[in-house]
Amino acid sequence: MANLKELRSRITSVSSTMQITSAMKMVSAAKLNKAQMAITAMRPYADKLTELLQSLSASLEGDSASSYSEQREVNKVLVVAIASNRGLAGAFNSNIIKGSRELYENVYAGKQVDFVTIGKKVNDIVSKTHTVIANKSEIFDDLTFANVADIAEELMELFTNGSYDKVVVVYNKFKNAATQIVTTEQFLPIKPVEGEKSANLDYIFEPSKEEIVEQLIPKSLKTQLYKAIRDSFASEHGARMTAMHKATDNATELRDSLKLQYNKARQASITNEILEIVGGAEALNN
Repeated sequence: MANLKELRSRITSVSSTMQITSAMKMVSAAKLNKAQMAITAMRPYADKLTELLQSLSASLEGDSASSYSEQREVNKVLVVAIASNRGLAGAFNSNIIKGSRELYENVYAGKQVDFVTIGKKVNDIVSKTHTVIANKSEIFDDLTFANVADIAEELMELFTNGSYDKVVVVYNKFKNAATQIVTTEQFLPIKPVEGEKSANLDYIFEPSKEEIVEQLIPKSLKTQLYKAIRDSFASEHGARMTAMHKATDNATELRDSLKLQYNKARQASITNEILEIVGGAEALNN
């Protein structure tokens, strides 16, 4: 009977876990729908604005060139690693940690690499081995363009004052609920449009290129960072929904297996009791 009690306890425990994971899946699905609509709506605008201003910045020369386009010898790199404040999202956070490790071990090996972390999970790991100059994990408590713009301004200031020669962003790009792509984008300096793509961009600028650079490039950079964080936010809920869906399926399968074991053990126990009763009756008759 002790074995039956253990199986009943395990069945109850697994059933409770299944209810929790199922509830988390539904919550993430609801949040994913809103986050997906937000990133899908802004991505075309952000991408086109970035493309336009890359071309515009590249066309300016000499004193008219933007300070955000200045190409310098890369000795100091600032990596903005975007993850999440919570776990239970499969490989969502660990993929960003791996992507960050790839940058400082291979891409920028031998250079000074510091971090700005957005997300407690990536901050907890990266801060143990590298310098984290700022942790902006609180941004997820109120994810608005204005709050992200403040972070972008700090990054722009660190680049223009010479503290860092390059700023890159590492985040999970949202593709669908089951797929998130680890993406590394150069934030600063602005990467110019190259080759035929640059030649095909033909715009009439009003009032002038210089004024547009001065006013719109900062806005474009803020939009670019906001898009990256929004992408990561949608990816987080997609990854968590998928992880909780798999966890619920696994818990269901384990519960059914335990129930089968319980029924078999109970049947064997009843059979043994019947045999003992029959054996005892036969012994009395003899």
